[in-house]
Amino acid sequence: MSLTDILSPSDIAAALRDCQAPDSFSPKKFFQISGMSKKSSSQLKEIFRILDNDQSGFIEEDELKYFLQRFECGARVLTSSETKTFLAAADHDGDGKIGAEEFQEMVQA
Repeated sequence: MSLTDILSPSDIAAALRDCQAPDSFSPKKFFQISGMSKKSSSQLKEIFRILDNDQSGFIEEDELKYFLQRFECGARVLTSSETKTFLAAADHDGDGKIGAEEFQEMVQA
């Protein structure tokens, strides 16, 4: 399964266009524009599984910087500042990584 099986390719493209400039990425805005915030819990779990590149059950900081590239291979890498802000916003238990429940809570908040 790929992200375009769950999200509209045109919504993904619009979300990526919105954050092309370095330091312009806003997770909340990206989730809204891409349509993620309207998806069911089971769909969000599948999206998480796709984004969890190493299938560890968590999205770690190293994976997070390539977040946009999981949607489109030519997309930019998140800046260090964007990555740290994204991680801090989602990592509720302070373990330095984002679990499936934390991801779902962030997207649906």
